[in-house]
Amino acid sequence: MIPKIIEAQRKLVPEMIELLQQRYKVLKFIEIAGPIGRRPLSQMASISERECRNVMEALRTEGLIRIAKEGATITSEGAAIIDTLGPSIDMWTGHGVQAKKLGDLLGIQSVHIVPGDCDENPVVKSLIGKEAAVEFMKQIGDGRIIAVTGGSSVAAIPLHIHPFENAEQMHFIAARGGVGEDIGLQANVIAASFAKASGGTYSTFHYPESLSAEAHEIFQREPTAIQMMELYEKTDCVLHGIGDAHHMASLRNTPEHERLLLQEKGAKGEAFGYYFDGKGNVVHRIRTVGIQTDQLKKVPLILAVAGGKSKASAIRSYMASAPRQTILVTDEGAARAMLAEMEG
Repeated sequence: MIPKIIEAQRKLVPEMIELLQQRYKVLKFIEIAGPIGRRPLSQMASISERECRNVMEALRTEGLIRIAKEGATITSEGAAIIDTLGPSIDMWTGHGVQAKKLGDLLGIQSVHIVPGDCDENPVVKSLIGKEAAVEFMKQIGDGRIIAVTGGSSVAAIPLHIHPFENAEQMHFIAARGGVGEDIGLQANVIAASFAKASGGTYSTFHYPESLSAEAHEIFQREPTAIQMMELYEKTDCVLHGIGDAHHMASLRNTPEHERLLLQEKGAKGEAFGYYFDGKGNVVHRIRTVGIQTDQLKKVPLILAVAGGKSKASAIRSYMASAPRQTILVTDEGAARAMLAEMEG
């Protein structure tokens, strides 16, 4: 509920809330992307350069940002303002109400919504990463084994991780083999990034996805594969992305007959090597050694990250069968599209 005094202020001076939201958004983008110049900042915040200059000057005057030749950066006081105002901004923008409604409709523990749409603004993916990082550090508790998948959304999380209490006891592992050709988005590399950022340790796991059925059977008996499967049974947290089914099939250079199969069966989303239709049914899976969907049910903390209006159907398809304890971090673009589909 919005406090009565805030509601009264909104009715008396409605432009105050709009101005507050605008300055908060600019400050948030500076925190994520700084040092940043006025022109790219105005594009991110969807305001004119003149408006952006006025907002930046107001923030500088209050000591919330620094402006130098290389661009604007946030101060410690500015960062504290963001932390303090975050929950209130969620209420005023309706994100809190949207998140609660979406979480109930999806049947999961909770949803966190960041402003923007990463389809239109790549910086929004960094906001998703930051929100997921904060949630991870807050929720992990005594967790020791953390499995991470690949993908650009998961790769955005360790950029906002810092050493915290007992982090040195955490061990990060790849939740499954690699996908695609961008080595920076592979699960092994991302696991190493988490370990470096937090001060923990990590294990690498290499599995070529083009193995035949016979080679796959042999690989499963290898000591490294057995060791990883044992770790999956003990996993305390999973951090994962959600892919569009057909985009993921393309990344994997999936044979044409399998792509047609995915199309015929109505595949929408992909996670952990499983393809899901609109009702959450598994319609196809690839041969891989990695964490399995039945193991997820026993994992105490699951953080899913995905955004962009174009991902709405993919997110919904996976969430239809996702474990109840899942926490979804997404953006306005995906959240609004999902709510429109589910309430329409």
